[in-house]
Amino acid sequence: MTAGPTGAEPRLLSPGVATIAVLLAALGFSSISIATVIGTRDGTPLPAIVTGRFLISALLLYPLAGGWQGLRLPRGHVRRLIVQGGVGQAAVNLLSLSALAYMPAATVVFLFYTYPAWVAVSSAVRGTDRVGPRRLFALLLSLGGIVVIVGAPGAGAFSATGVAFALSGALVYGLYFPLLRQLQAGTTPTVATFYIAIGVCLTLGVYLAASGQLTWRPTLSSAGAMIWLAVVPTVLAFQLILRGIAALGPVRSAIVSTAEPFCAAILGAVVLDQPVTATTMAGGALIALAVLILQRPERERLDA
Repeated sequence: MTAGPTGAEPRLLSPGVATIAVLLAALGFSSISIATVIGTRDGTPLPAIVTGRFLISALLLYPLAGGWQGLRLPRGHVRRLIVQGGVGQAAVNLLSLSALAYMPAATVVFLFYTYPAWVAVSSAVRGTDRVGPRRLFALLLSLGGIVVIVGAPGAGAFSATGVAFALSGALVYGLYFPLLRQLQAGTTPTVATFYIAIGVCLTLGVYLAASGQLTWRPTLSSAGAMIWLAVVPTVLAFQLILRGIAALGPVRSAIVSTAEPFCAAILGAVVLDQPVTATTMAGGALIALAVLILQRPERERLDA
């Protein structure tokens, strides 16, 4: 959808259409870990892959947003999208995708999907929500899923570094996911995604320059991965998830998004020939069940 000169907010999707949008977004996001593994196999630095992804995305989104006129927003709103949205998105990508160097893609995605639990914990700490018996059970179930994946007898030893990266990414995303609804208020998903992409490029550009990785020669595989990541998970899927969040809210959107880990597991097995063990699927199922329990509508005075 092309934004008008004022960046007017689009009409909300119906719940059914919004649910389909989030499901399609989850399918697109499930390819991120796979494309990243392919793109970094030749030694291309992960920050370079992420930067290339969002740079190409910004170039594609500029005309879709209506050019300079369509991108006009109050300076404060632009600043929040670039700084809060860009830095947050860059952090989520670097933390979660760094775990791919240590663990299979399916395991990383399942661990990353503990983020709804961190949303609940954060809400309780800030006093914006309660964690009653039901939610406490769900949190324990989610943690049990982690134990099954990374520490079950016979599951094999996982790198503590990989687990730390994946769970740190989940923690940051748990704080970032609800923020997306606020950041896109008053504009369109296309415009919001454009400025967030610019923020990611600026953030990682500084990092690459400081670490001496700013110059690299993209290979065919890394360039292909960046183009795929720009078009499918960003230009298409990221806008779909923003539309879904706007209509359903972050809670219901997170429920629908639990389709992503299983899509990623299947893609990893097909494309990368990575094993999908019974323990990984069992742990992932516990995490998905915990998310569903956590996000059920509350019953006043009967349930916490």
